[in-house]
Amino acid sequence: MGSYFADLRGRVLDKTLHAYYSRRAQEYEAIYHRNDPLRQSELGSIRQRLREIFKNKRVLEIACGTGYWTEAIADIVKQITATDFSLEVLEIAKSKSSLQALQNRVIFQQADAYELDTVNGTFDAGLANFWFSHIPKAKISHFLKEFHKKVGRGAVVFMCDNVYVPGVGGELIQKQDSSDTYKLRTLSDGSTHEVLKNYFTRDELKAILGPCSTELDIHIGQCYWWTHYRAG
Repeated sequence: MGSYFADLRGRVLDKTLHAYYSRRAQEYEAIYHRNDPLRQSELGSIRQRLREIFKNKRVLEIACGTGYWTEAIADIVKQITATDFSLEVLEIAKSKSSLQALQNRVIFQQADAYELDTVNGTFDAGLANFWFSHIPKAKISHFLKEFHKKVGRGAVVFMCDNVYVPGVGGELIQKQDSSDTYKLRTLSDGSTHEVLKNYFTRDELKAILGPCSTELDIHIGQCYWWTHYRAG
């Protein structure tokens, strides 16, 4: 019975997160344009590393959102299948002229990150930027298993996410009955949303990713962390 309720709670959290990002679709990329030299420098380092490791790769992207990171590598990959559960953000991504010009390389598909059997194609690389922090900790191992199975053993994988910075990105909420943490966020329409948002140290990432990967490399910046490895 306990596992059933844990799963049910996970489904409720997923629906809440999907609703939040669908509602946030039109302001999704504002976080990438903050007037902060340090953030811009680290985002530039992430973009550069992505372009190095994904050149001529067949990439499966998880939680592509409005296609910000899809756009960053679309011109250098062999092909990229960009997936998201939200149709609202996928429509924005599809409308980008730069991605329309590369439609022979870019495929968009609605998909659940935890059930990737419906995704078409074969891959040798995986990308999941700013998604890891939104996975309930109880579902991380399931996500990684499905993700690695889909891209294949030995595929290069890249992920990045936020480092916790007090006062940035809304109020941090911790609950007695949960190992997850949450952020209280306000959208431009004035609505407020409690969003699952977990933060990880280097040691925590190593403990999670080490057993299911090889060639694990983790970089912890002041604003963001990023990692790349080969799926085990």
